[in-house]
Amino acid sequence: MPATPPAPTILSETVRRALSEDIDRGDITTEACVPPTAIGTAIVHAREAMVCCGLPILEEVYAQVDLLVDVEAHVTDGDDVDKGAALATLSGPASSILLGERVALNFIQRLAGVATMTRRFVDALPEGCSTRITDTRKTTPGLRVFERYAVRCGGGHNHREDLGAAVLIKDNHIAAAGGCAQAIERARAHAPHTCRIECEVDSWAQLEEALAAGADIIMLDNFDDNQVRDALALIAGRAIVEVSGGITIERVATLGSLGVDVISVGALTHSSPSRDIGLDWG
Repeated sequence: MPATPPAPTILSETVRRALSEDIDRGDITTEACVPPTAIGTAIVHAREAMVCCGLPILEEVYAQVDLLVDVEAHVTDGDDVDKGAALATLSGPASSILLGERVALNFIQRLAGVATMTRRFVDALPEGCSTRITDTRKTTPGLRVFERYAVRCGGGHNHREDLGAAVLIKDNHIAAAGGCAQAIERARAHAPHTCRIECEVDSWAQLEEALAAGADIIMLDNFDDNQVRDALALIAGRAIVEVSGGITIERVATLGSLGVDVISVGALTHSSPSRDIGLDWG
């Protein structure tokens, strides 16, 4: 099922802010060099293999710059594309195409990078595996909804959207509350009845304490593969098991084979390199 793009209101406002920082004072180069009546065509193409992502943003950029610019998409977000593939064709007033070029490319290069890295992690799972690859809240400020969309386009899943979306007890919560059991008990007493209680653990003692306190989800933080195997045997289906910290593509197959429920990877959004996408005059 295709990923659902960000809501139109969020898309519009984010693009508006991005355009404002780039073109509010005009484009003196284009104004000086390009006749105002000039019409042109440009191709947006992949300069390397990637997972395409961000075409709705490309369309929104030009809808705000100039409705006379026609954007014809040739692929769909989530598609694997080869080096040299045409992603979209832009046609219309030449000055308007040039005006929106950098903002449009910045968005789609970034999102294609997130989608491509996510796809690599997903593809590394063993065939038939039910383990989910998820993102984290380690996102670019102001762009979380877009990066989460890119993760979905890459075949991954989203973790909690914000601090109000779910209970996730981490190391500093445990320290402030006085222990795993105390934190879990307080969370269960105060959180909505519809919320599961997730607790991050970084030691065997914390794992036993969280399990005894009835955590619904246990996040094994920076456990190596052997420790994960032993932890799964101890948990024995009594909680959903998430693994996080030190996750590499090379580990994914092993963790999936062990039967981990969720692998959360902060690198999907904080370390994905942008993909090389060009806009060349036709």
